[in-house]
Amino acid sequence: MSFFAAEEPEFSTFVLGNAPLKKLAGGFDWVEGPVWFGDHDCLLFSDIPNNRMLRWSPTSGISTFREPSNFSNGNTRDREGRLVTCEHGTRSVTRTEHDGTITVIADRFEGKRLNSPNDVIVASDGAIWFTDPHYGIASDYEGTRAEQELPCNVYRVDALSGEIRAVLTDFSCPNGLAFSPDEKRLYVADTGRMFQDDPRHIRAFDVGADWALTGGKVFHTISPGCADGMRVDAAGNLWSSAGDGVHCIAPDGRRLGRILVPETVSNICFGGRQGHRLFITATTSLYAVSLATRGAARPDSQNANITKI
Repeated sequence: MSFFAAEEPEFSTFVLGNAPLKKLAGGFDWVEGPVWFGDHDCLLFSDIPNNRMLRWSPTSGISTFREPSNFSNGNTRDREGRLVTCEHGTRSVTRTEHDGTITVIADRFEGKRLNSPNDVIVASDGAIWFTDPHYGIASDYEGTRAEQELPCNVYRVDALSGEIRAVLTDFSCPNGLAFSPDEKRLYVADTGRMFQDDPRHIRAFDVGADWALTGGKVFHTISPGCADGMRVDAAGNLWSSAGDGVHCIAPDGRRLGRILVPETVSNICFGGRQGHRLFITATTSLYAVSLATRGAARPDSQNANITKI
């Protein structure tokens, strides 16, 4: 049975017709934030309502990585291979050092508490970019209900100074985010405020000198569902979560095709032996499928050589 639904001819060059969609684990409540650790041959991901982070490996399956996890959500790795995590419970972005200690990267802006950091990426200069919607403080399901002190912004934390700056301030609820392979474009998903009928779409920004952002037009609108977690492949295609699976979107905004998943997808990441395996967190389960493309590499710095993530 094929789980691929092509809509444009190019899609066939990025998928493998005989590659199965595999369910690796299940029985969770709402899984999110997958991040691949190739040096440990394992995937970490968050089970937010159950306040824990889990580990999956091809040899030992599922185990607990961290419990409690402060209702962790999105995860990534920095330029030194350290785990960077968005925590709803502490309303912060943290870094797990190589010795296991945890450093708070950001928990306030202009003296006010962040809402509930959701998704995070690290640029080639080491700066940490993250989204801060209100989902983790809007109810007690994915955190603790609390007063919202700040608008729902996108932030950048400078790698050297630690300065936090609000770089995008006109979103209802920014969620997933991803850079193009050359870091000249930033994609940000807006999933709208909880219980409100806000526009839900992906916007694209041009990245200029000193990481200045311009543009911001609607790039694509996911249907069914909405964009949450996103990743970019080596060809510059954007792969996004959706209500019916994972959608592959060309750099010009055309939907090329879909990977059909039997649960609503929350987030994705590339990993595996050659970065060609797409790991999918979908509501109560973890899935994976091998592709004919790899996750994007990124430059050491703007206009520098490309190195593998």
